[in-house]
Amino acid sequence: MREAGRIRFAVVAFLALVWVTAHPLSLEAHPVYDPQDDILKSIGVDEKLGGAIPLDAHFRNEKGDEVRLGDYFTGGPVLLTLNYYTCPMLCPLTLRTLLGTVEKLKGVDLARDFRIVTVSFNPEDRVETARARAGEIHDVMEGIPDPAARWPFLLGDERSIGALTGAVGFRYRKVGKEFAHPDVLVVLTPEGRISRYLYGIEQDPLDLKMALIEASGGNIGKSTALNQVLLFCFQYDPVGKKYALYARNIMKAGGVLTIALLGGLLLVLWKRGRR
Repeated sequence: MREAGRIRFAVVAFLALVWVTAHPLSLEAHPVYDPQDDILKSIGVDEKLGGAIPLDAHFRNEKGDEVRLGDYFTGGPVLLTLNYYTCPMLCPLTLRTLLGTVEKLKGVDLARDFRIVTVSFNPEDRVETARARAGEIHDVMEGIPDPAARWPFLLGDERSIGALTGAVGFRYRKVGKEFAHPDVLVVLTPEGRISRYLYGIEQDPLDLKMALIEASGGNIGKSTALNQVLLFCFQYDPVGKKYALYARNIMKAGGVLTIALLGGLLLVLWKRGRR
């Protein structure tokens, strides 16, 4: 009897193993719940290209003065960064890296052509913390006569913060004492409309320059003619999230140049023939 029981148990175990092997998805029907999944789903960016930001929203700068967001839109494009000033690592790294990229731009100058505006999405951030974070950046901004005017650090209440983050589609979530949030740079036109989103901790200088030129319609920098050439040759690739040479326009330009050269050659030959 014991031997028969062992055989019966072995047969049942074998059949169970065969069934599980043939139906692996049955084990996934009830996956283990991971709270990290909810966090990852709740943060991100819902792009709203062409949308307007609330220029009438009121904030305070790192000095404690009340300002309007629209005060910083005075003729040039604006780079908007959304961070929080008590962030221990990611936000300071992102801001320092952005400054390093800006210093590599050629033909476009922070002191003259555009602004950067950093806004804290944490309504509990204090003026003292904003001032300290601003000082870390302003102290190393070389060649900028008034760093606070070209790169202000703002903080606000829940209403102002919510209006701004909602307008640009910025989703974040508080996790313990810190925040989980996307790393994105929002490029705004001089009128306060969303022109482009650039993602990641580090930006390519070419991408940043092209985004600024695009947002301004080519009306910044030392040469507006060169800007128009760049806008003609480069276009933003939404899949690769980068600016790349636009082959069709390059071919058009090459065709026009070829026709012009042939026309010039025929004109020279025709004049020689008449002589």
